[in-house]
This record gives sequence, C-alpha cells and structure tokens, in this order.
Amino acid sequence: MNARKFIAASSREALQLVRAELGAEAVILSNRKVQDGVEIVAMAGSELAHLNETRMQVQHAEQTRSAPRPRAAATLSGRALDQAATLGAKVLAAEAARVTPARVETPQANHAAQQLMHELQTMHDTMQAQMAGMAWSTLQQQDPQRSGLLRELVNAGFSPALSRLLLDRMPRGADIDWVKRILAHNLRVATAREDVVARGGVYALVGPTGVGKTTTTAKLAARAVVRYGADKVALVTTDSYRVGAFEQLRIYAKILGVSVHAVRDAHDLQLTLSGLKHKHLVLIDTMGVGQRDSRVAEQTRMFEQVAVKRLLLLNATSAGITLDEVVKHYGGADVIGCIPTKLDEAVQLGTVLDVVARHKLVLHYIASGQRVPEDLHEVNLDYLLHRAFRQAGKPSAFALQEMEFPAFMAGQANGAAAGREYAI
Repeated sequence: MNARKFIAASSREALQLVRAELGAEAVILSNRKVQDGVEIVAMAGSELAHLNETRMQVQHAEQTRSAPRPRAAATLSGRALDQAATLGAKVLAAEAARVTPARVETPQANHAAQQLMHELQTMHDTMQAQMAGMAWSTLQQQDPQRSGLLRELVNAGFSPALSRLLLDRMPRGADIDWVKRILAHNLRVATAREDVVARGGVYALVGPTGVGKTTTTAKLAARAVVRYGADKVALVTTDSYRVGAFEQLRIYAKILGVSVHAVRDAHDLQLTLSGLKHKHLVLIDTMGVGQRDSRVAEQTRMFEQVAVKRLLLLNATSAGITLDEVVKHYGGADVIGCIPTKLDEAVQLGTVLDVVARHKLVLHYIASGQRVPEDLHEVNLDYLLHRAFRQAGKPSAFALQEMEFPAFMAGQANGAAAGREYAI
C-alpha cells in the first residue's frame, strides 16, 4: 500500500495527475498549498478497498475468538476501524519520512514537523471515516435487518453511541424485541418500597425553568392526600424569584387542604422542617432557573446542609445535550431519581430514556400533562419503549433517510467508545 504526492501549479492540474497515475477511483487524503503550487496526497481506490478488507478480516478473527455464534462480516466496530486506519496512517507516516529531509532544529523545521503531524492525523481521520461509510454500505447489503434496527434507534432519539453499541452486540437474527429488552435492562424503575409517596419523608423537586416542578409537586401531594389524608402532607417553596410562584402553590394547597410554607435560606428551611416532623410527606417546590445559573449550586448546598433528598425533573422535549447538562448541574449523591415530564408534548422519547439510562437515574413517575393529579403515572417500561419506537418510522424532515446513513455513520466512526456507561 502506497500513498503518492502530486504537486502542480493548480488544483485542477494536480487532480489530472492523480487521475492519470491512480485512476478515476483514487481517494484524496489531503491537499494543501505549497511554494510550487498545490500538493495533493492520494492513494488508489484498490488500496483503500484492501485496507477495508484487512479491517474486516481482523474483525472476523476477533468475533471468532470471542463469540460461539457467527456474526455479520461487516460491523461498525470502532476498535477495528481504528486499527485499520492506524495501519494506514503508519504507512503514510513512513512515506512522509521517506520524502522529508533530515531534521534541523529551527523554528521553521518545528513548524513543518507540526504541520506534517496534523496532515497525518487528518489522513487517519479521513481514512477512518471512509472505511466506516464502506462498512455501513456492506452491512446494508449483508444484513439489512440489523441496519434497519439501527435506523430505528437513531430516528427514535437514541444517541449514536448507544445505537452503535447495540449494533456491535446484536446477535444475528435479532429483532426490535431484543432491542427493547436490552433497553429495559438499562432502565431502573423505583420499587414499591422506594416510592416517595409510600415511603414518606422530605423531598425537593429540582430542575430548570419550565420543566413543571410546581405542577408535579401538586400531583405528588394529591396522591399522598388520597392515601394518608391532608393533615399528613405539607408543601414548601423556596421560589422567591418568580412573580406569583408562591401564589400558584398556595392555590394548589388550598384545593388539596394542605399547609404551605415559604422559606428564604437554609436556616429558614431547617426551622420550617423541624415544625413539620409530624407530617408523612413534605414536598419542596424550588426556583426555576437555567441549569447554568449560579443559583443552582447555592440551592444544592442549601439542601445538602439540611439533608434533603432531591427528585430531578427532566423535560422529555429537550435535546439530549441539554438533558446531559441538566443532569450534570443538578445531579449529586442526594438525587434519588428522576421524573420525566411533558411526555404528552414529546415526539421522540428515546432521547430522555437514553439520558436516564446513561446516568443510571431511577425512574419514579412520568408526567404527561397539566391536570392534577390525573397526569402523573407510574412507570410502565413496555409502554414507554413502545411509544419511543412508534414514531421512528414516520416521515419527518428531521429523520435520517436511507441515503444519508453512510455519511452519518462515517461521521460517528468513534461513537462506540462513548458507550461504556450502558450495561449491554
């Protein structure tokens, strides 16, 4: 395998040289401007095909050693792709060393060395991406069922990292039921003994602006009132920032017949809770601010000082990267679990379920509307996973189409390395 350098006065002339020497199927690895014009590094298409064949042989050998059952020849293993691409980069490095003059300790030489290393890394990434695209095309031909399941996962809102990991571990002949079983294995639901309403205690509902903390607080309180009576439930709010925040909670408290209290700081909260020790359940509604607001850390410290457990509310309509940030800023040892909200507004449930699984959060309830208490439900994983995949096959401008997946998978060549959080 050999990479060739072509230098000409213009890009067009350099490309003509490439075609003349390597043919129309040549793969361009890099191009840059040099003193004499334009330099293009390329290799014959047959060489890249040979590299992909080597990758597939390595992957097949690994599968033969580790698995008793045969698997499809073309998977998207990030490690195998990296091995093959690294092999190509080593060959390119040897070629570059052959044409590079002896090292001279000058600023110009150091700059040239850094530039060369950057080009080699670019070549490595380019080859890795192209081989991932080729492997995806091969997978579509050899195992269309598995490639179809991958499309469903991504279009349902699950992350590329989880989707690729499932693809790599998927046995031959697997179907959507296998995928659902693995996903359910990664989602933990609170047991009857862990249920906050039945267990009782003091809990703060936390989360960013607009996630539905006040409404969910009222829903949980209503459940407790039905079971234990209004005199065993109390509501507290720390939200002194929003106009009318206390009034909204007071209205719910009046409807339910429970007491409501407003606190300003940790000392005030401690005094209030000491007077509510006889209550079975005390729910604390918190201020609504963005997850990056400095007041989030202040609020967390206040609850830690008085040993209050927290329930994190996650907006099911939010993007995955936003939910990751919410968990990062609101999370901690005192967070006992989460409640996904706005499920009635969410089209893709895969995103919030993915975040819950990756961060190993315990699902306590799900909230799907504004009605109190009707729109708070116990968690049914079969229903959630059914809903998650129900929309995956429907046409949408935001859904990845058949012809777009090779480029998408090429861009996610290293995605499987990010899947260590899942239990598969």
